[in-house]
Amino acid sequence: AYATVGHSSPQLFKKNSEIALPRLDEFSSQSISNTVWAYARVGHSSPELFDKVAMIVLLRRHEFNSQEIANIIWAYATVGHSS
Repeated sequence: AYATVGHSSPQLFKKNSEIALPRLDEFSSQSISNTVWAYARVGHSSPELFDKVAMIVLLRRHEFNSQEIANIIWAYATVGHSS
C-alpha cells in the first residue's frame, strides 16, 4: 500500500528487509516480485534483499511467470542494482 501511493518510509522498508531476508525462501514467486517492485516504486534500495532475491530467482526460475520476471527486472533497473 505504501508503494502504490508512492509513500516512502525508509524505517519501514529497512525493518521489512530484516524480517523478510531469512524467510524469502518461503515467499511465492508473486510475493517476491511484489516485494522488489514495492522497494523500487518508492526508490528504496536494499542490496542484501535484492542479492538474495536474485539467487532465489535463479534457483526457482521455473516458478516465475513472464509478468513477475518483467517486474523484477524493472525493479532492479529502477534502483540501479545489478546482479
